[in-house]
Amino acid sequence: MQHDGAALRDLVDADGHLYVFAYGSLIWRPGFTHAVAHPALLRGYHRRFCLWSHRYRGTPERPGLVLGLDRGGACRGLAFGVPGREAAAVLAYLDDRELPDGAEQVYHRRMLPLRLLDTGRMVRAVAYVANRGCRLYCGRLSPERAAGAIALGHGQMGANRDYLMNTLRHLQALGVRDGGLDRIAALLPDATGAEISTNVIPD
Repeated sequence: MQHDGAALRDLVDADGHLYVFAYGSLIWRPGFTHAVAHPALLRGYHRRFCLWSHRYRGTPERPGLVLGLDRGGACRGLAFGVPGREAAAVLAYLDDRELPDGAEQVYHRRMLPLRLLDTGRMVRAVAYVANRGCRLYCGRLSPERAAGAIALGHGQMGANRDYLMNTLRHLQALGVRDGGLDRIAALLPDATGAEISTNVIPD
């Protein structure tokens, strides 16, 4: 996706940075360099395993789950600040990662207001919000069914279980407790336990 200069200027904050909100794998694998990272709070959305993954964390036959921002509540994460001169390259990288050409669009890119918790400032940040209109959206899954999918899912980027546990570890390091993710993790079998038999076929 191409971004012209005027459009990019609209995305850059008054302090000269493009802010990117990280709430899942971007926290621990951003894939781009950044000048600053602030603990941040986004209101109006929450972090949730609400998208089936047929490639990165699962397969069409045995789908995994990935996180999205879904409507309602609030979400704590990180706001990465990217110098304005690097904004075009970082935005192109993020769009390629989250909105790949030829793939079903599971996210919408939005500019949303965040509070930087270490400074109290409000900034606008790029955030990738779950597309509720796509066929891979599954926002009504119970924790038991989500745990069943995550226990069995494995895709191009590795085990779905690792995705969940990496996210939880990094949230803990930030002092963030996510009750929804904790409930799912508590339902996973241990490494030697039996597989969960929950039906994980997508809706």
